[in-house]
Amino acid sequence: MTKVILSQRDDSGYEDVPGSLYHFPKQYLRAAQEAVGDECIFYEPRRGEGGVSTGRQAYWASAMIRSVFPDPNRADHFYAELANFLPFVSPVPFRRGDGQFWESKLSREDGGVSKGAMGISIRRIPDDEFALIWTAGYAEVIGANDDDQAPAQPLYQVAEEQAEFERPIVSQLSNRPFRDRVFAQQVRNAYDARCAVTGLKIINGGGRAEMEAAHIQPVASNGPDTVRNGLALSRTVHWMFDRGLISVDDDFKLLKAKGRIPDGAERLFEPSGYIHVPDDERSRPTPHFLRWHRENCFKG
Repeated sequence: MTKVILSQRDDSGYEDVPGSLYHFPKQYLRAAQEAVGDECIFYEPRRGEGGVSTGRQAYWASAMIRSVFPDPNRADHFYAELANFLPFVSPVPFRRGDGQFWESKLSREDGGVSKGAMGISIRRIPDDEFALIWTAGYAEVIGANDDDQAPAQPLYQVAEEQAEFERPIVSQLSNRPFRDRVFAQQVRNAYDARCAVTGLKIINGGGRAEMEAAHIQPVASNGPDTVRNGLALSRTVHWMFDRGLISVDDDFKLLKAKGRIPDGAERLFEPSGYIHVPDDERSRPTPHFLRWHRENCFKG
């Protein structure tokens, strides 16, 4: 088995299913097959279609490649089926703080970036370099427990020769408490710890935000742990959302089940009739998950 970096952009033109399937041409088939059963990290390049430089140029998620199979509609393309997909709490820039590359193969002798290596959409990566990127992506929650989600020390700033990477990455990726902490931190960061429905940001005496990270499509119903399947909600609103008393339309309009909202609860809702969503479109709820909630939970 081999660990790999998967290059992916929303405007790539490939038929990816985010978090589930990665679409790629035949030239990368061998590398993908070697990675089956092992972990991968997603990288978003700076340049997209037409050479437009709008990408983050950063590593942003990890997963495991479960299988590889042919595209039934395009003979020269394949799909990698993903498992345990989990976005990083914070994207990791493709250069480290000391200016060096996380991936040593990207570096030319003069210190510049190797465009040839960077252009490989599925590229192999040594275990130690993979572990450094993985740790940097989840640094805010590594070392935290279920009751204390204060950011841990940024482990990626530790010199490479001092770091120890005996952590069982596979077990962490499938560990529910760890995934819950990562998901909660993603949602908290995206919504600035503010309830999407009420617009309120309440900080308790201990300095913690009184908000909860809610899955739109629950994990029990195969909902992924990605911020695009999440909402920041106060406890009362979270209760109403999970029970289908409220839902959200594709344009982020708040939907209310007639005759089912507890007395006085509507005073909590934003007068505009819409929920608050992050400025960054990549962190906003996707229509796919919102539709799932309306069709399977909403009592309206």
